[in-house]
Order: sequence, then C-alpha cells, then structure tokens
Amino acid sequence: MPAQRPSHPRRPLKVISIALASAFAAAGSGIAHAQSLQEVYEAARAYDATYLAARAQAETAQYRLGQAEALNKPSVGLGASGTLNRTDLPGSVPAPTTSDTLQAGLSGRMSVYNRANTATIEQARRGLGVAEADLQSAEQDLIVRTATAYFDVLAAQDNLTTLRASKAAIGEQLASAKRNFEVGTATITDAREAQARYDLATAQDIGAENDLRVKRVALDQLVGRVGVEPKPLALPVVLPVPLASEADTWVAYAERHPQINKARLGLEVAQLETEKARAQGGVTVDATGTLGAQRYHVGSGPAQSLPGTTQVATLGLQINYPLYTGGLVQNRVKETLALEEKARNDLDFVRRGITEGTRRIFYSVQSLQAQEKALEAAEASSKLALESTQLGYKVGVRVNLDVLNAQTLLYTTQRDLAKVRYDVLVGALRLRQAAGILDPGAINTVNQLLVR
Repeated sequence: MPAQRPSHPRRPLKVISIALASAFAAAGSGIAHAQSLQEVYEAARAYDATYLAARAQAETAQYRLGQAEALNKPSVGLGASGTLNRTDLPGSVPAPTTSDTLQAGLSGRMSVYNRANTATIEQARRGLGVAEADLQSAEQDLIVRTATAYFDVLAAQDNLTTLRASKAAIGEQLASAKRNFEVGTATITDAREAQARYDLATAQDIGAENDLRVKRVALDQLVGRVGVEPKPLALPVVLPVPLASEADTWVAYAERHPQINKARLGLEVAQLETEKARAQGGVTVDATGTLGAQRYHVGSGPAQSLPGTTQVATLGLQINYPLYTGGLVQNRVKETLALEEKARNDLDFVRRGITEGTRRIFYSVQSLQAQEKALEAAEASSKLALESTQLGYKVGVRVNLDVLNAQTLLYTTQRDLAKVRYDVLVGALRLRQAAGILDPGAINTVNQLLVR
C-alpha cells in the first residue's frame, strides 16, 4: 500500500528549489564585481609583506657584490696636515725659534695579486645567486598562498550555500511534520526527529557562516583590500592536463628547484672559503703611490725667514709573505674543510627532502584527480536518483523525506565535487612548486578556468 502523502505535497519541492536558486543567485550576484585570480595575485604581489621583504633582501646582494669587487680596485685618499713648533732655550740671547709645516697630498693603493680577494668576490657572486633563489622561492610561495586563500573562500561559499539549501529543506520538512501531527497523520516522534535535524542544520549553518567570514578575512589580509570577491569556476569545468604523468619526471624537474640551487651555491661558497683560508698563508702584492707637496717655514725673530716648498711623488710595490702564523692558517683550513663537508651534506639533505616532497604531492594530486572523476559519476547518479525519487513522489510510492534526502545528497555531492576541483588546482600549483618550476604563468592558466 502506498505511503500516505502529507498535506500540501508540492510545497516542499517548490520551497527547496526557490531556496537553492536564491542561494546561488546571491553567490553569483557579485560576479560582475568579482576579482579574478590574476587580479588578486597582482594585488598580493604589491602588498604582501613577506614577499616584499624577500624582494628587498634580494636587492642587497648586488650591493654586497659591489663591495667585494672594490677589493681589486684602486683606492685613493686625500690627506693634509699642519704643525707649528716653537723653541725657547733658557738664557739664550737670540729670540725664540719658530717653524711651521703645511703638507697635503694624495695616496693610493691597489691590489695586484691577492687570492683571498678573488675568492671573496666569487663568494659575493654566489651570494647573488642565493638571493635570486630565495626570491624565487618567495614568489612561488606567494602564488600558492594566494591560490589557496582564493579557493578557500569559494569552497566556504559553496559549503554555506549547500547547508542553507539543506536547512531550508529540513525546515519545510519540520513544518510538514508538525502539520501532519496536528491532523493526526504523523507521530510526535516524526516532528521531534525533524526538529533535531533542523537544530543541527542551524548549528552547521552558523559554523559555515563563520568559516566563510574567516576565509574572507584571510584573503583580504593577503591582498590589502576589503571585500574581495573571487570569481567561481566556469561551467562546464575542464581541468588542465598535468605536465607529466610520472613521478620520476617531476623528480627530474626538481633538480632546478631554487632550494637545491641555493644549497649547491652554498657548497661552492664553502669551497671558496677554504680557498681564502689557504690564501692567508700566501703572497700578496700591492701597488702603492703618493703625490703631495710640503711647505716649510723657519723663523727666529722678525729678521729671519726661510720658507720653502717641496713636491713629492712616490710609486712602489709592496710584497707580503707570512713566515709564521702560530698555526692560524692550518687550523683555519681544517675548519673550512669541515664546513665544506657540512655544506655537501646539506645539499644532499635538501635534494632528498625535495624529492620525497615532490613524490608525495604528485601522488596526492593523482588521488584528487581520481576523486574528481568518482564525484562526477556520483553527481550524475545523484541527479538520476533525485529524478526517480521525485517521480515516485508524484505517483505516491515515495514520501517527502525521500525527496529531501535525495536532494541533500545531490547538493552535498556537488559541493564535494567543487571542493575537490579547487584542491586539484591548488595541488597542481603545489606540485609545480615542489618541483621548482612554478611561475606566474601558472596563475594565468588557472585564471582561464574562471567565469569571465
């Protein structure tokens, strides 16, 4: 015997459809004024303090290189001095003797041969490469943080929309249960069960609304704006194909990772430090030169005055070779050799860590892609199930609760499908970051998938 249908049978479906349409209309009403991922990234690039600090730090490397290169360039200085002497012998008949001297000149020095200076300059050049690697890492991190914050807001919006549609459906179910109880076609248990579901939906709605608010604050803080509205994905969604389908290919890409480059440069800097330590026990040659003038005046009383001006120019070559340093050079070399070994092990550690991280993220993205395919199939099945349930409801073989459950399942599946798509896009960016090949062009690729 078919289940008894409650009063106002069509109203729940109509209210649910209106609630869901209103929720999605409210979410889509701001699309015309929404910002694309590219726009949000450009704003974050001009505002994010972490990235700007890394960029400023990278700029200092070129100035350190200029300071190091000055070691092999000539230095010139200007000096001047003046002295006044007075000699007064006790008991002497002549007047006191005075003299004054004024001198000024230029002095210069230039390193002709110094292995330590050459190593210092090469270290500064490696330091420029380290700064560029750090800046590249900071930019990749900013891309991932921006995309994560952007899609977190969209996922929170989808979650809130789904919960509110479900809450509206449960609210209509509660009203229907109360009406049926009043006319005697349902028990108090049905009304209480519907009330419990509605109270739970209310709590979930409050939590989802707060989660969306928090996600919006995080995105606003990243870009330095208020009320940033992300654009949703355009339908139908077609996610981009990954660059490679094998983990080993991504691991091969990772050899260009900025952190591996930084560690490799760190090893080279350590090797140059050993070269500097050995150079402390070697020969250094400097060219020196002076050019100046001296004015000398001697007087003994007003009657005598012997002024004179002398011009002086010198050019020399200064050679230094330490004969004994008390073990300073030998111990410094041993220390730098140990630091070389440390840098070599640091490079191995970074390479292994990036290899492991790249593989882990690759398999995670593969899993997300498989989940997307499964949820697409689940969405299609849920739509067919809802249509069948609605048809059964019309002919009287299904009750209102069956339709509500089928609709809730469809909305939840659609929400989960949207969330896993966001995760696939962010995961693809993380995979590129793990392999060290993430660049701003990847933002534009994702941006093409958004509503125009």
